[in-house]
Amino acid sequence: MLDIALWAAQGLLALFFLAAGVPKVAGRGIDRWVGFEDFPRGLTILIGVAEVVGAVALVLPSIVGAFEWTIPLAAIGIAVISLMASGFHVRAAEGISTVETALLAALASSIAIGRWGETASAPAVPAGALVIVIALLVPSIVFVLVVLVMRPVGPGDGTGSRRVAGAG
Repeated sequence: MLDIALWAAQGLLALFFLAAGVPKVAGRGIDRWVGFEDFPRGLTILIGVAEVVGAVALVLPSIVGAFEWTIPLAAIGIAVISLMASGFHVRAAEGISTVETALLAALASSIAIGRWGETASAPAVPAGALVIVIALLVPSIVFVLVVLVMRPVGPGDGTGSRRVAGAG
């Protein structure tokens, strides 16, 4: 059960961070994202590359059956990226996006804890506890994403007049 929950969480995060990172690297549509107009292009590319590498490293090692010890490290990297994005959204007064990125960081942290046994012989967290945490986080993230997509965006509502930048 825990393995299924972890795989679902890894897949969700990988898809999200691929979708967030590829446009930053390619530069396509980034001009419509609030907050990125002030970022140097090189920094935007670096953030995008980190998101794409983290997304790939969450799933590829298990698929190829090699270097699986990198999965919790990738999850920690994704958590750090998400927490830094939360700070970005706090600074821009984007409340719901701040919650979204904090939830993504919590989910990535849960993956790191759940997959940590593949890295070292560390104390284990009971499988049932992580399944509950993941079962609570995933619907919360989906809810926040739906609210972000469905919410009307306009001047003065704390989100700007253009599309919100997602993961960072």
